Amino acid sequence: MAEPIREHEREQLNALQRAKVRRLSQPRELNSDEEGGELNIVPFLDIIMNVLMFVLATVTVTFTTMIDAAPPSNRPAPRSSITKPTLSLNVIVLKEGFVISAYGNRVGPGCTGAGKGVAVGFKDENGKRDYDWKALSECASRLKALNPESMAEKQVAITASREVPYQVIVSTMDALRKDDKGQFMFPEVNFGVAQ
Repeated sequence: MAEPIREHEREQLNALQRAKVRRLSQPRELNSDEEGGELNIVPFLDIIMNVLMFVLATVTVTFTTMIDAAPPSNRPAPRSSITKPTLSLNVIVLKEGFVISAYGNRVGPGCTGAGKGVAVGFKDENGKRDYDWKALSECASRLKALNPESMAEKQVAITASREVPYQVIVSTMDALRKDDKGQFMFPEVNFGVAQ
């Protein structure tokens, strides 16, 4: 086994060697031409974050569903063009049900003829009271079939009171657009808000 080196046997560094070791062990600042490879990526990350936020904000708009509806027109129809009574279906959505008018008259309860009041009311299913979308669709289909000339009509005017929820209005549009067989009845919806 080798014997350990004793303290007095160690080789001592002279002053020049100690100065060189000290100088090499100290960190030194690099000149601008010596700096290498270190990039400042903060501005790049700022740009990426801005683009990412813009993309996220616009993606939600892309998937929003659109329902075609036209506001009521202020222009009166020319008098000479109205020669025969047209369907001119109007539906008012209330908290109590649907008030319907067609051929210039209000439709009575049960959608059986002229009358006053709510034409299509609520239905009760399993103790839950809700709008009767099926009865509304059947009533509109029945009114359209009364006059063969009105079969070509595609417009319906829907008005809703302010306390009616938005989903009820959308479901009313859906019930009037197609009948239970999937045939288009009134694909063009004119929408207004009751005063």
